[in-house]
Amino acid sequence: MASKTTIVLVTGASSGIGNACATHLAKRGYRVYGTCRNPSSYVKKADEFFEMIGMNATDDQSVAKAIAAILAAEGRIDAVVCNAGMGISGAVEDSDLEAIKLQMDTNFLGVVRVVKALLPSFRQAGSGRFIVMSSMAGVVGMPFQAFYSASKYALEGFIESLRYEVRSFGIGACLIEPGDFRTGFTAARRPSLPEGSPYADLYASAMGVQVRDETAGHDPMEVAKLVQSLIEARRER
Repeated sequence: MASKTTIVLVTGASSGIGNACATHLAKRGYRVYGTCRNPSSYVKKADEFFEMIGMNATDDQSVAKAIAAILAAEGRIDAVVCNAGMGISGAVEDSDLEAIKLQMDTNFLGVVRVVKALLPSFRQAGSGRFIVMSSMAGVVGMPFQAFYSASKYALEGFIESLRYEVRSFGIGACLIEPGDFRTGFTAARRPSLPEGSPYADLYASAMGVQVRDETAGHDPMEVAKLVQSLIEARRER
């Protein structure tokens, strides 16, 4: 790592993979800003040596304000880990359109907002790295998580396209595609299963397997260590 302190923004840092990334990087000497929707109600653990700030990934002004505040305080941001996200589950036929919109707005457009807010400063600095949390569900469609998969597939195309646009400015962009990890994401997933749904038995069977695999999944710290290696790796020209 360079001798100067590396400034990293981690979105969705209140729990799970985002929290592991922010905690791990801060312990290793990075200057880390994490985000969550309500930092005033967030209680940091003793080993969380990063600063938590407010940001709602679905709100243009909230994203712009959070990034502007870090740039004003630090003068730059060297890398961002776009991790903020949420999940819904349910059959396509059963899923509520408003929940679908929230899924796409959070997981896909939330990343777009962060990228667009940071690109001017990255470009002017001639450096910067976008590390975006996709999922294996962005590579292989998941039954009863069609819209979560769709949001992650969208990120795949977006970031792969972005890489070509920005690499001549010294900016890197990459995706991480985690499989099953033990996080609060499993319990926070928002189900849609109306009474009498013809998909009830199939849903229970498929989601039961997914919940079991996630609960017995890997430690999020594995992703945090990968994130550190991506930040410290020489950027591909």
